[in-house]
Amino acid sequence: MDVCVLSGAVLGIDAYRLEVEVDVSNGHPTFDLVGLADGAVRESRVRVRSALKNAGFPYPLHTRRITVNLAPADIRKEGAAFDLPIALGLLAALGVLPPSAFQDILFVGELALNGDLRPIRGALPIAVMARQEGLRAIVLPRENAPEAVAVEGLEVYGCSSLGELVDFLMGELQMEAWETLSVGDPADARWPIDLQDVRGQEHVKRALEIAAAGLHNLLMIGPPGCGKTMLARRLATLLPPLCFQESLETTKIYSVCGLLQEHGLMSQRPFRAPHHTISEAGLVGGGSVPRPGEISLAHHGILFLDELPEFRRNVLDVLRQPIEERSVTISRVSSTLRYPCNFLLVAAMNPCPCGHHGHNCRCGQLDVNRYQGRISGPLLDRIDLHVEVPAVPFQDLREDRLGESSATVRARVIAARQRQAERFADTPHQVNSQMQAKELRQHCPIQQDAIRLLERATQQFGMSARAFDRILKVARTIADLANEEHIHSHHIAEAIQYRTLDRRLAA
Repeated sequence: MDVCVLSGAVLGIDAYRLEVEVDVSNGHPTFDLVGLADGAVRESRVRVRSALKNAGFPYPLHTRRITVNLAPADIRKEGAAFDLPIALGLLAALGVLPPSAFQDILFVGELALNGDLRPIRGALPIAVMARQEGLRAIVLPRENAPEAVAVEGLEVYGCSSLGELVDFLMGELQMEAWETLSVGDPADARWPIDLQDVRGQEHVKRALEIAAAGLHNLLMIGPPGCGKTMLARRLATLLPPLCFQESLETTKIYSVCGLLQEHGLMSQRPFRAPHHTISEAGLVGGGSVPRPGEISLAHHGILFLDELPEFRRNVLDVLRQPIEERSVTISRVSSTLRYPCNFLLVAAMNPCPCGHHGHNCRCGQLDVNRYQGRISGPLLDRIDLHVEVPAVPFQDLREDRLGESSATVRARVIAARQRQAERFADTPHQVNSQMQAKELRQHCPIQQDAIRLLERATQQFGMSARAFDRILKVARTIADLANEEHIHSHHIAEAIQYRTLDRRLAA
């Protein structure tokens, strides 16, 4: 008897419909599993056999020929999420379950040897796919139900064991569908840190505000202990809250990677800080079995690269294209996958190898040039803001007066983002840093005195065309924060101040 059970599999960060076809017939007793399955999928034969026996169901290994096909057969399958549909297909082929019980329902789940269901990766994209396919319901492990219920219009049933699910399908057990989560306002998400925690460094805080308002990449340069990491972590508290679509996209990536820790959709923007020993595949994604990298895990959040010159240069250079395109494409012989990576790059570095340039520094000028030269010019061009972070004076450390809170600064950032959203209403992007050449001419009206200042700076510092555009984008954001339509000379002057390395290299 041939039975078909609907399931789903993840490809990249999206899912596709998969049909588990099970046939039990007379013949030499074998268990054939076909459909381009990897090792974990092929091992499902052992898990399914033990789960059925320990749950009290018949298993015809010694009397029947079993054939399982995972269709479509030309896409490689991986993982243990097909255990549950294979087991249900066997029970239906043996007459324990009616095939009609599977109508318009998708099943995924890994089976333990005692018949319990274990959580899987990628439950959210599979649930999204099930809704797009017009299916009525999805059945999956109970631990995965909180993320699947974020998909509206789909009944979600979370089960703890194979026996419980069979009783439900037979009508012997009542099981209520999980209620769809009312996604709360992510603005209510509470951060345990605040910008008020940082003493002094007012000009750097201003740079953080500009970076958050226009999604401008930021590089901080300063000695050890001046607060670069502390400031970078608090930049996340200045960003606008995640909207529903951003939260859904980010949660899908974490679901596929098995890193989802929250119940339901993520409410806070991610903050990723990989170590400088990371590989290219670890940073941008890839591997023999492609997985999203750190830049995709930072989607709609912050990617913080501390000790930037310590990263291998070839690793840093692979960032150049993803920074521009906001996505990364991983090509393999069998498939080509695209991972989104719309992140805010924040980097930190010392001014020299010892970190104390100008104050008891042991480094020669050649050492300083070699150290700073580890970062390529094209990558520096793609970083809008270069900010020097000096050591904090003692007077600021002992000052009791607190500066502005994250909530206060975030309110100004949100207002500036709203102006940008209205400006770019007919475009795919929503922030100044992603403006194209045509939009620069259209949305960056410059006063005559500002043009003269920009011309002198470009000639004096030998800036590239990309650096010129970056200054205009930053000036546009500064004007937005001041709620001004035109870009004036003081906006341009402030934007030029945030090109520290351009000025230093030109000196």
